[in-house]
Amino acid sequence: MIQQILFLLFLIVAVILFTKNVRKITRNIRIGRPEDRSDNPSKRWLVMTKVAFGQTKMAARPIPAVLHFFVYAGFIIINIEVLEIVIDGLLGTHRIFSQPLGGFYIFLIASFEWLAASVLIACIVFLIRRNILKVKRFFGTEMTEWPRSDANYILYFEIILMSAFLLMNAADYKMLRLFSDSSLSLSAFPVSQLLGSVLPSDQASLHIIERSFWWLHIVGIFIFLNYLPYSKHFHIIMAFPNTYYSNLRPKAWLNNMPSVTNEVKAMIDPSYTPETAHTGSFGARDVKDLSWKSLMDAYTCTECGRCTSECPANITGKLLSPRKIMMDTRDRLTEVGLNIDKHGNDYTDGKSLLDDYISREEIWACTTCQACIKACPVNIDPLAIILDLRRYAIMEESKASPSINNMLSNIENNAAPWKYSPADRFNWAKNI
Repeated sequence: MIQQILFLLFLIVAVILFTKNVRKITRNIRIGRPEDRSDNPSKRWLVMTKVAFGQTKMAARPIPAVLHFFVYAGFIIINIEVLEIVIDGLLGTHRIFSQPLGGFYIFLIASFEWLAASVLIACIVFLIRRNILKVKRFFGTEMTEWPRSDANYILYFEIILMSAFLLMNAADYKMLRLFSDSSLSLSAFPVSQLLGSVLPSDQASLHIIERSFWWLHIVGIFIFLNYLPYSKHFHIIMAFPNTYYSNLRPKAWLNNMPSVTNEVKAMIDPSYTPETAHTGSFGARDVKDLSWKSLMDAYTCTECGRCTSECPANITGKLLSPRKIMMDTRDRLTEVGLNIDKHGNDYTDGKSLLDDYISREEIWACTTCQACIKACPVNIDPLAIILDLRRYAIMEESKASPSINNMLSNIENNAAPWKYSPADRFNWAKNI
């Protein structure tokens, strides 16, 4: 009974803390301006199924794709077993599903063991890629000590959880083999039985080992659950809503600002009456000016660096890194959320996303080629943030590089980006 009460307390605390953190993140996302992403639900479900569940965009890099699939499938499927652990912890039972599921339970546990082994191997390979091979895209100016450490902590967590699962099963297997006449087949433990030789043979020691790793496994899951909201690994949850609310328009489509569209329509048709009047600023200076979807993108970023590794501006040595854009947006949004918690909704700290986090040089280095959007495995759109920051710089501050200002002046005066008169546009063809 003491163990059941202790388990219940761990469960309640873990759920309460996780719920509290998720509510804060949801509140932060809702800080953004409204944007309608409710159209075409059938297509959105299809995109989420392909991209989030099917991991289709990972296939561009086959080796990481296979390893990531093992970690993704293994970690998610193995945690189905958490349901049994929770029931056992609350009721004081042991492998409560083994009797009603019979042979299917043996198949499940055996599958879980092979998946746990694959997760272990994949995590070790990922650690080698990050810390020994030092794959280039895992580094950059934005990848400071915390982001690099965070990635390693996640891998360590998963190695510990999978090791605890296998050692728990190994002790169970040895007790079944030596001291029990249970109907649970020993074939349920194809991997953990290989560890049996390193464990003691007396029943009391095996019971202590089994219970110790049982507790380590479930308490580790509770800790990991509450680490997620502070980590890039929160994408294992956010990837699903984020891909559902993906931009379904063609990649070359750049959205128009409704406020500007209303002005143009009013110029063309004096009788036109806009549905809603424009309030606020043009573009975005801070996270509150971005759409809620851009803020969701920031919380979904996996920091994998695929966007930056495909960015032509970054490749040619310019300051822009699409990954940094997303990380800076998330950092600023987290800061704004903390300010709201401490000082209320109306508090301003004098900072902004533009200039304090993202520099002018970064936003003007972007070629709007959208390679970053294509490369992202969870359909994040850094370009939407860059465009909103540009729009603010031009439409609210009239600040842009000289080349941009010259181009805008030429369009205004000559109806083209070039400096010569429209009347001279076809001079090149006079002698043809």
